[in-house]
Amino acid sequence: MMAQVTMMAGGKDDDDSDVGIKLETKPKTKKPPLYKVMILNDDFTPMEFVVHVLERFFGMSHAQAFELMLTVHKKGLAVVGVYSHEIAETKVAQVMDFAQRHQHPLQCTMEKE
Repeated sequence: MMAQVTMMAGGKDDDDSDVGIKLETKPKTKKPPLYKVMILNDDFTPMEFVVHVLERFFGMSHAQAFELMLTVHKKGLAVVGVYSHEIAETKVAQVMDFAQRHQHPLQCTMEKE
């Protein structure tokens, strides 16, 4: 009488003794969304005031602020920074308050990136 030997693919017996490696997976922390802060062009706010706002609230050099002010003037708006929601909200509020106190209609807004 002959003994019958059954082999599984890969040469292992079917006894569920497979050895594997457990991979530790850390849950990925989702980065908070970022928001673009934009300055909008108008026909009344002096260019010098916009340059001053960009230097004061967005930490730009005079040359950077001047270039960005020209972009706002020519294109109608420009992104002046990208921040977390809270910081973007604060920047918008600061610019709007500063413009209002100086009686300029300068508009600053934010939108999700």
